[in-house]
Amino acid sequence: MFFSDHRIDAVSNLGAFLRSVASGAPAPEGLEDLAEALRVAATKSLRHNGWFTEANVYHALASWGEALTKKNLLAWRDREGGTREVNRHRVGIVMAGNIPLVGLHDFLSIFLSGHFAVVKMSSDDEALMPVLATVLLRQDPLFEGDWVFVDQLNDMGAVIATGSDNTARYFEYYFGKYPNIIRKNRTSLALLDGSESDEELVALGSDIFQYFGLGCRNVGHLLAPADFDIQRVFANIVDWSDVVNNNKYGNNYDYYRALFLLNQEDFLENGFVIVRENEELHTPVGILHVSRYQTKEQAADKIAQWGEKLQCVVGHGHIPFGKAQQPELWDYADGVNTMAFLTNL
Repeated sequence: MFFSDHRIDAVSNLGAFLRSVASGAPAPEGLEDLAEALRVAATKSLRHNGWFTEANVYHALASWGEALTKKNLLAWRDREGGTREVNRHRVGIVMAGNIPLVGLHDFLSIFLSGHFAVVKMSSDDEALMPVLATVLLRQDPLFEGDWVFVDQLNDMGAVIATGSDNTARYFEYYFGKYPNIIRKNRTSLALLDGSESDEELVALGSDIFQYFGLGCRNVGHLLAPADFDIQRVFANIVDWSDVVNNNKYGNNYDYYRALFLLNQEDFLENGFVIVRENEELHTPVGILHVSRYQTKEQAADKIAQWGEKLQCVVGHGHIPFGKAQQPELWDYADGVNTMAFLTNL
């Protein structure tokens, strides 16, 4: 059953569980052992993956807890046309591992749609998801027949795969014969108009640095008026200076700083991010590109040209500053409606 009340209740209870663990509050009754299991899994994941800090993992748990409320889930169902019968299929998921629980939306979409999930987790993020699946099982043991975790995908009728431009070619070769959603590299930008308040630029810091900028919804490029003073951004992102103390981030920052100095390239820096005037949309970790526009029409043309390379745009008239990593449940990755895809199998 597509978006059944029973499954919505289960997922909203999962949201309550995540909120309790993220906030340190007592776990819902009967889930105390799983709260401890999730804390252990969080510790394991940050020891295994140098990009997964405790702050980032618990931020992900809190964000999902805030998203998975009964109200949000019912609104999501309404947007997708309500409850109905579906022909059940086995749907493979190839999960990415760039940020904690980045594959949870695909997993829950398949669960809520009534299909069976064949889950290939990323080796960079394989400790958290099984605990969340067990939380669902505690609410109804029959859910055990709704998914399986595997090392290699096989015996499925459709595929949702997330990776890079390089892995997308592999996915298209192996999974092209199935109905599929194959996601490639995307990034996000902030469109500045010069009227931003200091508070908005402070919020922009989280759009840039949350998860060390590794998410497709992280801002790596600023599209700014010709006369915009980039020092305004520097002055308002100082609270994120600690990112450079992460070994992986710090090594990346030091490498590109040395490379640009060696090549005598112009850049600005503040000790934890390097800013370059550059038209390239995609940026390495620790680098922020700035390109300029003269008119609003020119800015709109640039955004249109980047098209499928963009995940989202932050700024006035777009996603509010500070909200890039807080999408609604119906803000589908790459603009492809996952639920519509699953409904039409």
